[in-house]
Amino acid sequence: MWYDNRVTQGLRIQYPIIQAGMAGGITTPELVATVSNAGGLGTLGAGYMSPEHMRADIRKIKQLTTKPFGVNLFIPEIPDMSDKEIAKANEWLQPVRETLGLPEKPEVEKPTASLFQEQIDIIIEENVPVCSFTFGIPSKETVQRLKMREIVVIGTATSVKEAIVNEENGMDMVVVQGSEAGGHRGTFMGSFEQAMIGTMALVPQTVDHVTIPVIAAGGIMDGRGILAAMVLGAQAVQMGTAFVTSLESGAQNPHKEAILTSSEDQLVVTSTFSGKPARGIRNAFITRMAKHEKELPPYPIQNTLTKAIRSEAAKQNRPEWMSLWCGQNPRLSKPLPAGELIADLVAQVEQLIKSSRKGWES
Repeated sequence: MWYDNRVTQGLRIQYPIIQAGMAGGITTPELVATVSNAGGLGTLGAGYMSPEHMRADIRKIKQLTTKPFGVNLFIPEIPDMSDKEIAKANEWLQPVRETLGLPEKPEVEKPTASLFQEQIDIIIEENVPVCSFTFGIPSKETVQRLKMREIVVIGTATSVKEAIVNEENGMDMVVVQGSEAGGHRGTFMGSFEQAMIGTMALVPQTVDHVTIPVIAAGGIMDGRGILAAMVLGAQAVQMGTAFVTSLESGAQNPHKEAILTSSEDQLVVTSTFSGKPARGIRNAFITRMAKHEKELPPYPIQNTLTKAIRSEAAKQNRPEWMSLWCGQNPRLSKPLPAGELIADLVAQVEQLIKSSRKGWES
């Protein structure tokens, strides 16, 4: 069968379809469990979660499914804080805050790695089956701690070079994130501009240079994309934007509507919201802040400065001030229940294979 390979066997799932671990509330326990129950791998995006929230969601997922699921974590980044940069950014953000009726500027604390360590402890304590990482690679000691508990570890790469480093550091599998992907770029070696490589080019080159299974991500929205990725040598796909508009997604309604009504030429990579490059739908906030982009504080400091803006904009149904993360293929988005989406994707792949066989035989 087309879906029986090292990824499905290693993750103990039926279909090589992984729902991306999108942080910020999109990956509700209901979404994660539904994807896993449908034969894929649901993933909790825990990058911004407190330990208490993360543990509670993991336990809720366990109540909703007995199937394997994953948790995605962010490798911590601890940049130098500049009071001058923060003051400038707050000055540029103040008109937006006033528009939304936000009176106070947020307090910014120096980032630390303590949250990440607590999250790793919870992964182990709760016996989470799969742990994936974005924005870098955990230490070899952390990888070994997880693998000693038989937890599958998956890394992220945006270049062949990064994929090789993932393998050298003990990752069981690697997601290769093409430039088409929505949300934050996972680049951790060199500049993100140098790693803006399309999925179709990145997958086969990576497959030729690593021995661990490769999972394709970026712009994959239907059976055509899944089958194409597997023909190129990937053994699974990771899909994010496709699940943002699903019924169980925790994305705010303005975000879902923006994706469902957008086209490929409205997408842009911006660091204005978080200080880290991310692909989303161009809106008033991105346009307004573009001229300051190179002077904004780095991630996660800028992310902290805009958090209240993004949250309040969602409450007020003001998508022009929200971070509307989206991949380059929004026209294929559908407002379906996640289980129905998985079934539809599998049926599409099987129909394509069937049609191809008929073509070869004729």
